[in-house]
Amino acid sequence: MIHKELLCSPGISSWHCVLAKLMTSAPTADFPRLLQDVFHDILHFDTILVSTYKQGCAPILIYDNYPSERRQQGVERYIGDAYILDPFYTSTQQECRPGVYRLNELAPDCFEESEYYKHYYGALGLKDEIGIFVILPENIVMVFSLGLHEISLPLTRKSLLALKNLQPIIEPLAREYWKWQGASFVDRLEQHEPVEAAFDSFGDGLLTQREQDIVKLLLAGHSTKSAASELSISDGTVKVHRKHIYQRLAVSSQAQMFRLFLDHVSLVSRQNGALGQSFQEQ
Repeated sequence: MIHKELLCSPGISSWHCVLAKLMTSAPTADFPRLLQDVFHDILHFDTILVSTYKQGCAPILIYDNYPSERRQQGVERYIGDAYILDPFYTSTQQECRPGVYRLNELAPDCFEESEYYKHYYGALGLKDEIGIFVILPENIVMVFSLGLHEISLPLTRKSLLALKNLQPIIEPLAREYWKWQGASFVDRLEQHEPVEAAFDSFGDGLLTQREQDIVKLLLAGHSTKSAASELSISDGTVKVHRKHIYQRLAVSSQAQMFRLFLDHVSLVSRQNGALGQSFQEQ
């Protein structure tokens, strides 16, 4: 039930004009840019990535506002290989619910200590990220990722609540956008990127399937305890596996294992003619 007092409140007319503009633009290619302007009125963020995800497929970039001098680091790197360890991507590959999430709500317990965090988030100067998740037809997930840099104003509870209240409006508009614009992206959505193959084949011939599973969790930022919980095994078992992993890969730290993984991604990418470049090309 809508209260009459709400419709008479100051500023509501301006909001209705904004909403009408969004509704009119929803079927057009301009919708992500106009929605970005609405987000800016709510939250002081620096960068935006709008991507779609489907189970087992690489993300497809829909829109971003990265300047040209930062595009390789912030966009091409993510689409090329960084996404595979990203908490937002990982969430879309599992049971995903629409909503608004902060990075720390979806990230593993030791994510900020991971080499991936240092090489991607650290290199970009990101201190936080907000994801607005929208479920599209055929189990496709559209995510609006708002990046807050180290110099950004602090995220307030009021801003976060405003985004959460806006999400139910964004969802039908995003569905309308995808209905009319999705055809230009959907062919690429089914393509599997080399980084997926690289993740699955890392350690082939050296590691068991269980050890490969543990490597994925550790590289993504899970602690020993968290990895054990994910795999329903004991902490001690994970530690034994990790010792064997280090021995078989001839590394002595997670940093060295991460670097070895990047080398493997780069090799597989070259073999498959990938356009994305790996982290090591910094």
